[in-house]
Amino acid sequence: MIRCYSNTAACYSATCCSLQLGSLAACPVLVLPHARRAAARCIMASAKHIDSEAQLAGAATATASTATATPPLTDASELIDFICASPLLPSCGLTRSQVEEKVGQWADLGDQVITNLGMPPRQQLEPKDKRRIFQYYLPVFFWCQRQLQQHRAAAATESSTAPPPLVLGISAPQGCGKTTLCEQLEALFVYRGAAAAAISVDDFYHTRAGQQAVSAAHPGNPLLQMRGNAGSHDMQLGTDTLRALKGATAPGSSVPIPRYDKSAHSGMGDRADPSSWPRVEGPLQVVLFEGWMLGFAPVGDSEAAAVDPALLPVNTFLRGYQAAWDSFVDAWLVVRVAQPDYAYRWRLQAEQAMRASGRPAMSDEQVAAFVDRFMPAYRCYLPGLYTRGPTTAAPGRLLVVEVDEGREPLAVQPPPLM
Repeated sequence: MIRCYSNTAACYSATCCSLQLGSLAACPVLVLPHARRAAARCIMASAKHIDSEAQLAGAATATASTATATPPLTDASELIDFICASPLLPSCGLTRSQVEEKVGQWADLGDQVITNLGMPPRQQLEPKDKRRIFQYYLPVFFWCQRQLQQHRAAAATESSTAPPPLVLGISAPQGCGKTTLCEQLEALFVYRGAAAAAISVDDFYHTRAGQQAVSAAHPGNPLLQMRGNAGSHDMQLGTDTLRALKGATAPGSSVPIPRYDKSAHSGMGDRADPSSWPRVEGPLQVVLFEGWMLGFAPVGDSEAAAVDPALLPVNTFLRGYQAAWDSFVDAWLVVRVAQPDYAYRWRLQAEQAMRASGRPAMSDEQVAAFVDRFMPAYRCYLPGLYTRGPTTAAPGRLLVVEVDEGREPLAVQPPPLM
């Protein structure tokens, strides 16, 4: 699924409706949650239409002024203490003094996330929601923002041309909240003046005919009968899209983003008609690329077979992902979990919520069968991801955040991998 937002033109909702700035209130798709969030981001981008380079340079210094007034002293002191209780501050490279000097900016950005998510005002937030925003999302955003600053500074020393966008790879298990995190990071970049786009590995699944060919070539292999695992993606389509996004540095540049319709063919899925694909308008500064298996490194065949013999062809397919996709990633965010089995409960919770709201949903048995397809890969490749990092990770360019079953960061975070 694609969520594209730019401070220069239109933004697109997940229904491919073009939302023109200034006409958001009249758009009928705003009844949909994701479209409502898209509209909110456009409003924020319009309200904060400022020079992106000046914003980023200002954010790079500890003495940068903020767009909003510092909260009242008592409120500011409480907010500083709350932020500094985050277990992520050390790994995100943040100190108490930096938080104190930018508390107005923290409050402002937090309020934007609250608006995006349709939550009550900051003073009325539930503790878990306040933690999620101020102790999780915002520390991660400040880390990502520093990655962008460093990326652009390095590019400026190498060439006088417009720098390519930073590609941030986000590897996280299904159900852990990566889509919402990705949405909020994107919205905050736009709010701060950096044009951004988000894509998922799901955008690059084979067509229905292509998936049928993969299934036929591996009869009886339960991991390749439906989309999901390595081997079910159109590698060239992903490579071409990432390369085009990297090149979207000039005003007026435009990149079509593939869309996948998971509801087609009674849920078997198919690529959406190219005429319905949204387009990302340049110049881009950030591309957020997320996926459950992004950055997985293949293992030896005997190791894969020891986990599950059905993994052997999946492991072979995985050998092509580093060069085709991972090589485009400049910095990595890994959301780590103690138990991949959390995915069963998280998916079950989502389906039960859909059923309670009157929407179609999978039964408990269907949920178990669905998640079963991914568990061999989790058990085989997560240990390597968690001990060595993603395939193209580099020192200073990797952030690992471990969350518990409630999707909150653990009090004690894992040590840096590199």
